[in-house]
Parts: sequence; C-alpha cells; structure tokens
Amino acid sequence: MNLRHFAVAALIAIALSGCSGEDKALAVAPVAQEVTFDAVGHYCGMNLVEHAGPKGQIFVNGRDKPVWFTTIKQVFAYTILPDEPKGIAAIYVHDMGRATNWDQPEDGSWIDARKAFYVIESQFIGGMGAEDALPFGEEAKAQEFAKKHGGRVAVFADIPENYVLNHEDAAQGIAAGQPPAGAH
Repeated sequence: MNLRHFAVAALIAIALSGCSGEDKALAVAPVAQEVTFDAVGHYCGMNLVEHAGPKGQIFVNGRDKPVWFTTIKQVFAYTILPDEPKGIAAIYVHDMGRATNWDQPEDGSWIDARKAFYVIESQFIGGMGAEDALPFGEEAKAQEFAKKHGGRVAVFADIPENYVLNHEDAAQGIAAGQPPAGAH
C-alpha cells in the first residue's frame, strides 16, 4: 500500500467515524424555550397559555423549535407512541417544586424531564381537566406532595405505559367537571 492509498483510507475512516453515535453524546442539548402566545399543544392544538398547570416541550433532532405539550402525560405519550419521532434531542418539563404560580409556572423553571421526579396517580388535575403527572426537580418535594395529596413518586423511565395511555381516567376527570388546575 503506497502513501496515496493510505491517505485515502485514512480520510474514509475519519469520515465514517463521524457516523458513529459518539457525536450525539458530544452534541449540546437545545436550551428550553419559554411558553409564548404562539406555543400550541401538539395533541390538542390549543394555546398553552390558555391551560393551567405544568407544561412540557420536546426537541426533535433536526428541528430548532420544540414540540409543545399542555400536560405532562402528553410528554410521556409522545415518547411511547410508535408514530411519533424517536430522534429526541431534549425533553423539558416545569419544575413544580420551584413554581410559585401553579397555573402558569414562571419562566426559567424548566428541568430535564429525564432527571425529574413525578408524582403520579394523585389528586392533581392538569390543564386538560384530568389527573396528570406532576414533575419536581427534587425527590423530597415530590414525596412531600404525594404525602399530602396522594399518589406515588416515579422517575421518567419508570412511568407505566398504562398510566400514560389510560383514556378512561381522562374521560372520567372531564365528565366529573373537576377544576382544571392545582391541588396544591
């Protein structure tokens, strides 16, 4: 093998190494965006500012704007449903442990959804009028909420699929005319 062949082989190897998953680990996650009047829920098609409670956003690879969600269960559904994109760059939810306004959590209260602690199966009614998961950045605050309002604490990877996709519970919450926000 002469020097020319060696150089070509080395360049091909370098180019192909860029196709490995290592670049994804080095990529910087997009920064969480703040809810604006233009933010529309992916599943409901409604403005997020018109709904109380914690919200979520998912950045899909190749898109510079997030996909918005009016409830936390919708965030989980997006990651579970087979027809939704799987190239997810980042997922953010409101940290309700830092929020002072539970109807419209403040700017800057976003946390990495995969690192959050969620109170599920509680008395909290989300922005779409049904029981919803409640995200916290600190496990102690999630445990405190669960102790006061029922439910249990789980991490992102342990949220049961049947909890997220249980349409019967959602329908019962809306039919019961429960208030749209905050059992805090």
